[in-house]
Amino acid sequence: MNQVKDKVIVITGASGGLGAQVALDAARMGAYLVLIARNKEKLEHIKEKIKAEGNREPVIHQLDVGITEDVSRVFHEITSDLQIDVLINNAGFGIFDYFVDADLKDLSGMMQTNVIGLMACTQAVLPQMISRGSGHIINIASQAGKISTPKSSGYAASKHAVLGFSNGLRMEIAESGIHVTTVNPGPIETNFFSIADKSGSYEANIKKWMLSPEYVSKKILSAVGRPVREINLPGWMNAGSKLYQMFPRLVEKLGGNAFKQK
Repeated sequence: MNQVKDKVIVITGASGGLGAQVALDAARMGAYLVLIARNKEKLEHIKEKIKAEGNREPVIHQLDVGITEDVSRVFHEITSDLQIDVLINNAGFGIFDYFVDADLKDLSGMMQTNVIGLMACTQAVLPQMISRGSGHIINIASQAGKISTPKSSGYAASKHAVLGFSNGLRMEIAESGIHVTTVNPGPIETNFFSIADKSGSYEANIKKWMLSPEYVSKKILSAVGRPVREINLPGWMNAGSKLYQMFPRLVEKLGGNAFKQK
């Protein structure tokens, strides 16, 4: 059953990578899309690609979700015209470096986008969803939110925060008819790491484990409209995060050595 058809779906970080793939796939399934990203030129490209395939034309908004005042303004415009069925909080970026070498200003910017920006977008759509008694918040977190690795301490902290926020929110609105899902993928084969770690060493260590964006997108869209708590990909990595809870010293020793390889 196609739970996506005719749904109004807002996707942040939709100009590339996983967000763009989800947008393309949702459009092919008949969704009415509102696409948000900082780069308007790339958004226009995704919009034209969707139209060229004969799908419904999406609405696009240029927005940096890390600027909360702009989030309020843009989402006020959106909710004034549309009833949002699904919000996919995908916007975010990573900084992969040893913490001792990290720039706290850069880490603060990452937290503002990955955590506060996600919260701001969620808060902007919740009143409408609550009054209607239905909706779905899908937060793109990461396996890094469950198990950290060397050079990912800052990024992992942001994704731990997303998981904590999502779990608390789910309980707060449990009687509202709104679903809250976290998506916790391992590394995805996009340009994410070429930006997050310009040295290339982190990506080199994880390349063999990378997931295709098409696969992750399919899993996300299959959860729309369903009370799915978490989507954890791949299964073996999720098993590793569970093992970490039971044997943290062992996993830290083995995993730490593996990720420190150059």
